[in-house]
Amino acid sequence: MNKLIIHGGKRLKGEVEISGAKNAALPIIAATLLTKGSSVIVKVPNLRDVITMGKLLNHLGAEFYYEDRKAFINTEKVKIFEAPYDLVRTMRASVLVLGPLLAKFGKAKVSLPGGCAIGARPINLHLMGLEKMGAKIELQSGYVVANARRLKGTSIYFDIPTVTGTENLMMAATLAKGTTLLENAAREPEVVDLANALISMGAKIRGAGNSIIEIEGVDGLKPVEYSVIPDRIEAGTFMTFAGVTGGDIFIKGCRPDHLDALIIKLKEAGLIFEQKPEGIKVIGPSRPKATDVKTMPYPGFPTDMQAQFMTLMSIAEGTSVIKETVFENRFMHVAELRRMGADIIVEGSTATVKGISRLRGAPLMATDLRASASLIVAALAAEGETVIHRIYHLERGYERIEEKLLGIGANIKKVKEQ
Repeated sequence: MNKLIIHGGKRLKGEVEISGAKNAALPIIAATLLTKGSSVIVKVPNLRDVITMGKLLNHLGAEFYYEDRKAFINTEKVKIFEAPYDLVRTMRASVLVLGPLLAKFGKAKVSLPGGCAIGARPINLHLMGLEKMGAKIELQSGYVVANARRLKGTSIYFDIPTVTGTENLMMAATLAKGTTLLENAAREPEVVDLANALISMGAKIRGAGNSIIEIEGVDGLKPVEYSVIPDRIEAGTFMTFAGVTGGDIFIKGCRPDHLDALIIKLKEAGLIFEQKPEGIKVIGPSRPKATDVKTMPYPGFPTDMQAQFMTLMSIAEGTSVIKETVFENRFMHVAELRRMGADIIVEGSTATVKGISRLRGAPLMATDLRASASLIVAALAAEGETVIHRIYHLERGYERIEEKLLGIGANIKKVKEQ
């Protein structure tokens, strides 16, 4: 197990290149199960979750090979239709093989993923949709067992927008008989990227990025070569790095149009943005200004940026109010920030942050992926040394983050725990 040692107070300056989006790559990799043959997915980040998805596809009988940010996948010999608990428990995105397996092969057995550190994320909406499409669903000893001769197009309404639910049912609908309407669908850029990948495979999809997606089923899909979008949350995290250090960072290869809500709030906090063809330059203020945020499904303020933004607010001038509406346990970073001197009061789903002039370095414990990122934000802003333990959470979602930070002037090193 590794830890990070960071000495804060250094102004970050330079250029950083954003990796491909893990949350786009994983469903696109799963979608290759709808095809028969060899696909190449480009700009895939070298992360633990990607390797886990590769292990799952290998288990199913596909050939998965990863090299130089490319995933090579051959689905000619898929012969197993079960995603076992040992793989699903380490990565919730494993449930994304449910829709493709059921649509392509008529059967699937996938372990229930259970909850996670930031709250329960059930798959009941996935199952409701598949049943409406004609699948027979049973729960057996912690597994979803699904069967269908051929799925049928139908209208499905999500009570709440669900990213993985939208993705699973969109993939399933591509091979269904007839037309499927997904209403109140998730609108995230990663959903749009999956739709574009499926269209490249021969799917007929309209409306991705809107609340209603229409999928006209086809008889088969073909292998594809496809490049995933850049990671908007990694880009947003580096924006907050600039914000807390008074930095000057050029974020290369990002899509600012995927971060409108975040950029609006960062501008309110005093950050300056200069958009260029290759990316965006971010200049941090001498001290940020307090501003309130409320997390919402896309295109609202992203829940995956809440912890990083709260850390920025912890050293802001004034008091800010942060309301979390997406996940129920997403304030676990607060206790660690308080150890650094932050003045934060949590009442239910609302945190009131009274900015202080400077955080102090401390030993910290990471609890989940985005909380881990927020602790790096805090450490870069803090006076003295910060040690962040259990960074395996961080390594699930940020590719070579310590190398990228070193390249723009951070005093950071990764070492093995004793």
